[in-house]
Amino acid sequence: MKKYFFTLLVAALSFSAKAQFNIGVKGGINFSHLSVNNGSINSTALPGYQIGLWSRIGKGFYVQPEVYLGSSGSNFDFQYNNQTVTESGKVRFTTLNVPVLLGQSFGFSKLNFRIMAGPMYSYILNNNENLSQNVRNAYQDFGNYRNSTLGYQAGAGVDLLKFSVDLRYEGGLTEINPAYGQRQNVWHLSLGYKFL
Repeated sequence: MKKYFFTLLVAALSFSAKAQFNIGVKGGINFSHLSVNNGSINSTALPGYQIGLWSRIGKGFYVQPEVYLGSSGSNFDFQYNNQTVTESGKVRFTTLNVPVLLGQSFGFSKLNFRIMAGPMYSYILNNNENLSQNVRNAYQDFGNYRNSTLGYQAGAGVDLLKFSVDLRYEGGLTEINPAYGQRQNVWHLSLGYKFL
């Protein structure tokens, strides 16, 4: 048993020594909306931001864990009283996001192209709802959001010298509000800088 453990330990240390390791910062914009399974509620995109840290382990095939703050949410149009009254509202979340992406890079040391995908965990730090009292009366459980959700991200990126640009899509694996079937859908565009 000790021989197997020692062999695995040596193999892991050897891989770590050979693996390329980078750390960087990132910031960007996103456009998000919450899908809703209710015919009398329409959702439209809401712009937001993201800012945080990333690391990349590996050169060709790589693992990229990240942690960043972001804002997301949606604009809503509510129809009630037999579809005769329409009101608008907005929900915006500030979230702590932790994706772990698996990717493959192609290219050269100064110009590199990447594709990536992986799971993501989000935790809501703040929930800001702008809904009228009429909307709250008609849709009483609309704002009952879960504190955390699981999702996925998939996209592509380009590295130029120490800078990187990523475009990703994020989808929700779990519903943030099961009563209305709400899931996060987000497009991310970010600029990163590698300092290690």
